[in-house]
Amino acid sequence: MQKLSPSEVSEICDELGEAYPKSIKQVHGGDIHSSWQIKFPNRKLFLKRNNRNKKFLEFEKNCLQHLNQFINKKYIIIPEVIAYKNFKNIEILLIEWIDMQNSDQKNLGKGLGEMHLNSSESNPKTFGYPIEGFIGIKDQKKGLENDWINCFINLRIIPQLSILNNNFLDDETTKKLIEKIKLELFHHKPINTLVHGDLWSGNIGTEKSGKGIIFDPASWWADSEVDIAMTKLFGGFRKEFYEEYHKIFPVKEGFEKRIIIYNFYHILNHANMFGGSYFNQVKDYVNTIINM
Repeated sequence: MQKLSPSEVSEICDELGEAYPKSIKQVHGGDIHSSWQIKFPNRKLFLKRNNRNKKFLEFEKNCLQHLNQFINKKYIIIPEVIAYKNFKNIEILLIEWIDMQNSDQKNLGKGLGEMHLNSSESNPKTFGYPIEGFIGIKDQKKGLENDWINCFINLRIIPQLSILNNNFLDDETTKKLIEKIKLELFHHKPINTLVHGDLWSGNIGTEKSGKGIIFDPASWWADSEVDIAMTKLFGGFRKEFYEEYHKIFPVKEGFEKRIIIYNFYHILNHANMFGGSYFNQVKDYVNTIINM
């Protein structure tokens, strides 16, 4: 079991102006960072630690703070960033501790819809994100594009395709794939929103009052449908989630095809992270998209 070093605990206490914690309990479940519940006399915090070379937790901090600008706290909670430290090539992120329970997802759907709506009404001019980010442990390329298709192709799909083995997809197949994605998105009018970016069932929950909770974001300015597509990738969300969300953003024509196109990004990413059967899924997605 990993432990926080005395110097790390001391740095955290100095940053927070706290005495030594009452307890430090490791939290298991994530496979990218180490995590703990750290308890002081008057508060509990969630602590994440990263000792890789890249600044994963600094990106997460930025995403959490950015998303929090657009939420209605009546319906949804995004953990508040308490502190971020980077010392001796180790990142420490402290966020509020939230007790979760299993409940319906009405507020989660309504809260996500309002977050998308509020960010869209802030009148974003471009798609993408201005700082380097991550999706899992793979890079999520920074950059801003005026056009949604150029953003999705140039900043998301092509960078993931470039990581694949050179012989995995031949040039002709890749060309057909890119052209078909462009064709399918050509007549679509995206709603530019700040998305969570990694919205699967492992990154959401409900709080004891029934409010929705979302965490572990990989945010960017994108078509609002990007988040909804991913909710359907690994098991899907509950019926009431979609009912509440689509009261704010009704389903648009062609969405079923765009679900496949948008989730292709995440399948590529999983193939590049884990390999194995995800390579077969990449081929299935490629064939499905080309033959739409």
